Parts: sequence; C-alpha cells; structure tokens
Amino acid sequence: MAPITTSREEFDEIPTVVGIFSAFGLVFTVSLFAWICCQRKSSKSNKTPPYKFVHVLKGVDIYPENLNSKKKFGADDKNEVKNKPAVPKNSLHLDLEKRDLNGNFPKTNKAGSPSDLENVTPKLFSEGEKDAVSPDSLKSSTSLSSEEKQEKLGTLFFSLEYNFEKKAFVVNIKEARGLPAMDEQSMTSDPYIKMTILPEKKHKVKTRVLRKTLDPAFDETFTFYGIPYTQIQELALHFTILSFDRFSRDDIIGEVLIPLAGIELSDGKMLMNREIIKRNVRKSSGRGELLISLCYQSTTNTLTVVVLKARHLPKSDVSGLSDPYVKVNLYHAKKRISKKKTHVKKCTPNAVFNELFVFDIPCEGLEEISVEFLVLDSERGSRNEVIGRLVLGAAAEGTGGEHWKEICDYPRRQIAKWHMLCDG
Repeated sequence: MAPITTSREEFDEIPTVVGIFSAFGLVFTVSLFAWICCQRKSSKSNKTPPYKFVHVLKGVDIYPENLNSKKKFGADDKNEVKNKPAVPKNSLHLDLEKRDLNGNFPKTNKAGSPSDLENVTPKLFSEGEKDAVSPDSLKSSTSLSSEEKQEKLGTLFFSLEYNFEKKAFVVNIKEARGLPAMDEQSMTSDPYIKMTILPEKKHKVKTRVLRKTLDPAFDETFTFYGIPYTQIQELALHFTILSFDRFSRDDIIGEVLIPLAGIELSDGKMLMNREIIKRNVRKSSGRGELLISLCYQSTTNTLTVVVLKARHLPKSDVSGLSDPYVKVNLYHAKKRISKKKTHVKKCTPNAVFNELFVFDIPCEGLEEISVEFLVLDSERGSRNEVIGRLVLGAAAEGTGGEHWKEICDYPRRQIAKWHMLCDG
C-alpha cells in the first residue's frame, strides 16, 4: 500500500505546475500581441505620401530634372502658381510647376502683346521680323477696311529656335488672333492647331483645344530631336488651324505654310507672325479616279471586289504628297453589313493597290446591294481626311450604275472600269 500513497502525492502536484506555465504563456502572448500592434501603428505613420501624376502633352520636351521638385502638393502648389510671375520663361523645357493637379496650365498673359514685344532683346530677333511684329504694323493692320477684315482668317504668332547643344529644333506656338467664328449659334470657336514638318511628314503634333475663344493663347513648345542644322533650310512648317466639333468632323479654319529656306536661326530665337489663308486653295478641282474590278458569282452568291489603281488624286496638303488608302463598305438595304480596307500607299497621287476582297451576299441577286469606296489620306495621330467617294449599285448614276448593270448581266465575269471620284 505504501507505493500507491506516494503516486497520489505526485499526481496532486501536476495541476499546480500546469497552472503556473499557463499563466506565463498567457502573459507572454498578450505582451507579444501588444508589441505587434505598436509596430504596425508606427509603420503606418511613417509611410510616404503617394506620388503626383503628371500629364505630358504629346511632343512636348520634358527632362528628368523637372521632376526632382520636393514641394508639397495640394494647396501649396496653388499658392506657388499664384505667386509666380505670369510672363513665360524663355526655356526649351516645359515647366511642370506651372501645372495644377489636373495637369492643366494656368492662364497666362498673351506672349504676343505689344508690351511683351517691346521687352524682347534685339539680339534674339532679326531686323526683318522686328518690323513684322512692331506696334506700328499692328496699328496699320487694325486700320483695314471692313471688307478686308471679313476676308481675313486671323494671324498666327509663333517662334523658331535651334538648340545647338542638344541638336534640337524648337517651335513655340504662341497664339492666334482674329479667328472667324465657326459656331453660328455661339458666334465663337474651339480652336486648336496641328503642325507638320514637311516634306517627310514624320513629325506631327497638335496643341490642346481652347474653348470658346477667337484669340487663343496656346504658348506650347514642341522640340524635335535628330534634325541637323544643315537640314533646316530644306524643311517647311505647315500649320493647320481647326475648330473642334464634338458631334461631327472638325472645321478647318485655314492654314499657314512657312518654308525655312533663308531663315537664319544661328543668332537665337526668332519671333514670326503670318496671316492665315483659306484651305483648299491649292487643291485641284477634281477628286481623281479609281479603277475597280467586280465579279458576281451567282452560284456561290458572292461578290468579288478588286481595288486596282487610283490616279490624279488631289493634294491633301501643301506638300502635294498624299498617303492614300481605300475603305470598301458593303450595304444591304442601306445598312452596312461588311467593311474592308486596303494598305496605305505612301506619298503618291497615283497609287497601285491590287487588293482583292470577297463579300458574301445575304440575299439572292444584287438589287438591294451597293458598294461604297472611300479614298482617304492617312494622317497619323488625327482624323483621316476623305479625298473622294464612289458608290456602285443599282441606284447609282453614271458609270457606277452602268458597271453594276454589266456585272448583273454577265455573272462570273471580271469587269474593270475607271470611275471619277466625287466629294466625300
């Protein structure tokens, strides 16, 4: 019986030991939890604020050093913009500090006003350009008769400069004055400017749209790299002034062509102004011709369309070089059911396409079928301009109706004809 008594005493001590270890474990767990909570709270308070988004305009020169600003965002930025002088800096780079949180520029005084032109140092401008923008010339322009004012489309002010250190050609579009009103209801316009360097048309940029103004002040700088100074004399600048239209194609106000031959940029920035002239004055009266081949397969109920050639296409811009392509639309009962397009042919008024398209006809016969051909000029970064239009069908007039009747009378035969293009 003695061994049994000893074992009972040992079992009585076990709950006490377990209770002590449980108490130490609970204290350690609570302490660890409190320490983790404190660490998370301190890490959240030390987090850096989010970065600011900066909207970059297409074609504008921005360097990394402009992004190294450590200034606060929000209300501090707005106060700094108000305290800054309104006169723009003569710099190649876009000053990002002038933007607000939405990426827009604050309104500034017009750079082309007579008071600003008087403060420009004579070293930066040639003598001929000083006379072109002098206050006397501006006064003489305001004394024109009312008939001449109605014919004028306004004046474009811009500056040219070449940066020899970075081998870059810099164009600053300052403002336009006296634009006509393209909106008859509000008697105003929503102008913007597209600029192209001719003759290669590789560099195409455009400004932002300014709402409801006839004297827009853009003050946007575009920097083009990789253009040697010796090549500047061979180039030309083409400005197209347009008015934005939300519900239809933008209205073309006019254009300005600046051949750079004879313009010396080695002395520094040159301020220039030119009268805006009407578009289409250089275009030919005709829209050109299009060679089309058609074949109707009555057994398979398919229509084969071959776009062969185009000739005598009008000049789409002042360079005389179009980049044409053809869009083919198939209509059934005045509803478009299919569309195709050819490849773009670069810089030619006489394009050779030789591209074949096969369309499935949803009904028997071609009575309710028509084919529309749109010849367009490819414009990178903007809307493509329609050069000419052609419609073939039973209801078409002229050669379009005759060609359609022939393929209906002679199925399974490929018939080709030249057609005159009409306005799109």
